[in-house]
Amino acid sequence: MKRKLLYLSADAQEAKLFQAQCEEALEIIHFNNPKRLLAWLDKGEVIHGILNSAGLASPLGLNLIKLLRQEKQVNVPVFWILNTNASPKLKALLIAAGTTDIFYQTPAKEQILHRLNSTSALNEFIPPVPAPKVYTNKMAVGKRVFDIVFASLALFCLAPLFLLIGVLIKLESKGPIFYYSYRVGTGYKIFKFWKLRSMRQDADQLLSSMKDLNQYRTTQQEAPSQSLALCASCIRQGTGCQHKLYDAQGQMICENQFQIMRKNESGSAFIKIANDPRITRIGRFIRNTSIDELPQLYNVLRGDMSIVGNRPLPLYEAERLTTDQSASRFMAPAGITGLWQVSRRGKEDMSEEERKALDVEYAQSFSFKKDMEIILKTIPALYQKENV
Repeated sequence: MKRKLLYLSADAQEAKLFQAQCEEALEIIHFNNPKRLLAWLDKGEVIHGILNSAGLASPLGLNLIKLLRQEKQVNVPVFWILNTNASPKLKALLIAAGTTDIFYQTPAKEQILHRLNSTSALNEFIPPVPAPKVYTNKMAVGKRVFDIVFASLALFCLAPLFLLIGVLIKLESKGPIFYYSYRVGTGYKIFKFWKLRSMRQDADQLLSSMKDLNQYRTTQQEAPSQSLALCASCIRQGTGCQHKLYDAQGQMICENQFQIMRKNESGSAFIKIANDPRITRIGRFIRNTSIDELPQLYNVLRGDMSIVGNRPLPLYEAERLTTDQSASRFMAPAGITGLWQVSRRGKEDMSEEERKALDVEYAQSFSFKKDMEIILKTIPALYQKENV
């Protein structure tokens, strides 16, 4: 009987390629939706392993694996495919979430079978096992105490301002005063991120039609080679493809070439639009003065964020930061203000790479003293002329 391997990926084509490669030895069951996966498992289905190629911050990422391990008591090997080598901290995060092994390219079926044969959990995910210890970056006590005191006093003093701005928002456009979206913070934690609404109600639906206005857009995409069979690296080696994949029709494609195509389709990691037409008049004012960010003081009280840290990212941005260097930004506290805001905030000539570098710099060197310096620099940076 074939062993059942769950393949978690938002990319259906990627799953089909792997399924075609392994169909003789494994039954590959693809899921691109966590709700469907959980409903399927609740039926008592027997599985023998999980292969995850989703982004760490995606709905299929770390939080889902933690849920499967800790609440659903899924006790089978979990294999993760990364695009590049992981740092010790990132490895610790993956292992603590319940990852059994890490691959840096799509594994061959022989590798998966070997890993399955070398584990004791081959038949099903019952009986339950103790939940693994979750890796977290705990804040220093002084930083957390400062956050609580600062946020509490600020919310008390700003209550009249919230009332005034709320009335103005309601008078200009229909919809709620407060707005939340899901963001990715420290250790890839996903949480509700609160702001005062500054956009039209249909802002999210309009985003896909405005990619050409993205300030961080890539000016020149990496062009794929003319042939889908071999990438430039394979051609230079002159020894044939070293990383073969096969599609559902049995046609060979180089995995490196396939990843280049996926990267070109995904676009830039960050999205920021100059003179965004979705923003209302009162919304432009509260954005330029950063008043729209004040509800995040509530996130600080909850422990989702700190006063100072790297900005938590929307899911669609976090999913694209897959390199080890970029992932290190998530090892720092998520914050309302940070190094990026006081260094180059809103400047039109800021590149995506520069912003990534500032986030990584803070993650590698943050301290309470540096946080105080950033807070002092934040006040003159609050008002910006650029409409971003």
